[in-house]
Order: sequence, then structure tokens, then C-alpha cells
Amino acid sequence: MSATNLHSHSPQVNVLHLTDTLDAGGAEYMAVNVVNLLPRERYQPHFCTTRRDGVLANKIASDVTRLRLARRWRFDLQALNRLTSFIKQSDIKILHAHGTALFIAVLASLRPPHPLIVWHDHYGRCRFDDRPVWLYRFASRHIKGIIAVNQLLVTWACERLRVPASRVRYIPNFALTSAAAEPDPALPGSTGSRVVCVANFRPEKDHLTLVHAIARVVPVCPDVHVFLVGAAIDPKYLVHVREEIERCGLTKHIFILGPRNDVPAILKACDIGVLSSASEGLPLALLEYGGANLAAIATDVGQCAEVLDEGRAGLLVAPGDPVQLAAALVSLLQSAEQRLELATRFRRRIEQAYSPAAAIQQICAFYDDIMQSAI
Repeated sequence: MSATNLHSHSPQVNVLHLTDTLDAGGAEYMAVNVVNLLPRERYQPHFCTTRRDGVLANKIASDVTRLRLARRWRFDLQALNRLTSFIKQSDIKILHAHGTALFIAVLASLRPPHPLIVWHDHYGRCRFDDRPVWLYRFASRHIKGIIAVNQLLVTWACERLRVPASRVRYIPNFALTSAAAEPDPALPGSTGSRVVCVANFRPEKDHLTLVHAIARVVPVCPDVHVFLVGAAIDPKYLVHVREEIERCGLTKHIFILGPRNDVPAILKACDIGVLSSASEGLPLALLEYGGANLAAIATDVGQCAEVLDEGRAGLLVAPGDPVQLAAALVSLLQSAEQRLELATRFRRRIEQAYSPAAAIQQICAFYDDIMQSAI
């Protein structure tokens, strides 16, 4: 166990956030953002990675106690023992589990002192409904509250897991305003022609539809340059995307940048943010586009339509439709006026509807409700 700054007798409520890793994913970013922003006068924050750290480890605030379980397999008894020992030592009242960290949190909650579990469901493949319902239904019996990042997940929890609606809360992700970043001078292309897609490489992000759309855009807008930013979560899928770029003759137009630590600078250097996903929760990348003052295009999946104010703050296209996506891209690439208008609306939308303060207030209120109901 690696832990520091234990507070066994803190007057605040001790909350432990759990994720499997700190790799650069939307769920992991949100877990870090939430734990960093919890009001310290009310909560003493702690953070646990059940498997390993990652590139986001240095983003966690210095006053957050860290626990690294280094779990080797799903049911690692030694890791579970380290977790329950930490819960006792730190007087943890709430286990806030993100994603599949839920399962070790449930096992830990079965042991004294029986902390309350909040499950934060970020599942991006919710449109496919491909999770083992029986396993989540069993786990849900021990969950005091579920935070869902989109309405599909709320419905799934209530209908498929049979969790009472009173225990499920839709709380959208939020965007942090990035500090001023200098554009990346290494990016090819010119102002007005740069398109960015921030999405880890896995099939549900459907980069292939974007590739096929760009093949239609190039004859009309030959100066277009597209930058794909994200980690190879599925290496075979990344190979497929790379092969398709080559097959379509787009190697001078589409650039795979991979995982980057300078995403704000890349966004600032671009003009259009796009997501071509087949399924989403509430994508953090889309919120980041708005915060970076980009005009945005997204598929109508998950909460994307809500984020883009039903198409008033950005362009919505059908998933899996490269023709429609190409038309939206051409429209924005050919009109600086439209780009500016949508970017301005989108940034205002993010500031008004997806501020950190509003989301943290809702999470704290949910904590209060759960603790009150447990009395």
C-alpha cells in the first residue's frame, strides 16, 4: 500500500474515489476533476487506483491522499485487504467508484465499517447495452446512489438494474477552463483548415466514419488537415484506422498524433472539433471543444445533442453516416462566419450549463442525501 497524509480523525467527511487506472480517458479525467474540486471545508478527499497509475497521476491535487492497490487480477484478495485496511484507518464514509472500480468497492463495503457506495457510471458504449446485467444487478444491491452521465444510463440503471429512480441522479460532466495555451507550431495546415478529433482509439469512437467523410471533403476543401488525438486503447483498431487512411489516400490530410499532454494547445491551433462516435456517454472532449472556442460537429448519440443545445450551438449528424458528416465539415470549412458564430454560442453554452461549480454542488447534494438516508 502506498498512502500518505492519513486523517483518521478529520472533522470533514472522508470520501475515497476509486478508478482502475489514471490513463487519459474521459472517466478518469472526471474522477480527478471531482476529487480536486470537492469543497475541503466539507470533505477530506482521497484517491485510489485499483490497478495502476497513468498520465493523469500528476493532475491530482497535492492535498489528496493517494492509495495504489496494484491489483493484479479481478479478485485480488491482497488488494482487497489493503483497501479495507485503508478505509478503516482513514475513516472513509463514502466510496465513490468510477466505472468498473465498482466491483472492488462493493466487496470492500461488505466488510466493517461498511462505507456507503456511490457509483459514477460513465459508460460510453451505453447505446449497445452490452454489459453483463446480472453482475451489475448484483452489485447494485449494495449501491446507495448512482450518478449517470447521460439519460440513457439513467434509464439503464432503473429498467435493467431495477434501481429505484430516487437512487439515480443524472449529473453531467463539466469542463475546466484551460489556462492560456500557445498553438502548436508543428501542426501542418493553415488557419481555417484544421480539424481535431480527441477520442481514444476504440471501435465505438468510429474514427472510420470520419476517415470516409474526409475522403469526400478533400475534393471540395483540399487544404483540410485532420488531427486524431488519443491513446490506442484497442491497438488492432488503431491499425485498422491507419490502414484505412492509407487506402483512401489521405496520409497528407489525416495525422494520428496519439496521446498528447498538450491537448489545450492543439485545440487552440485548430478551427473545428469533431466527434464521429457510434456511442457516447457525455463526452468530455466535446466540452473541451466548447471551452477552447471551437466550432463543433458531433454525432447525435448520448448527451451530445444536449451539449450542443439540440444543434443551436454546433452541428449534429447521424452516427455512421460519412456523407452527412462530410457535408457538415464542408459547411464549416467554407464559412469562417459560421464557425465563429457556432464557436461563440458553444463557449457560452459550456460556461452556462457545464460549469464545475454546478456539477460539484449537485454531487455534494447527492452525498448529503445518501448519508441522510443511511441514518
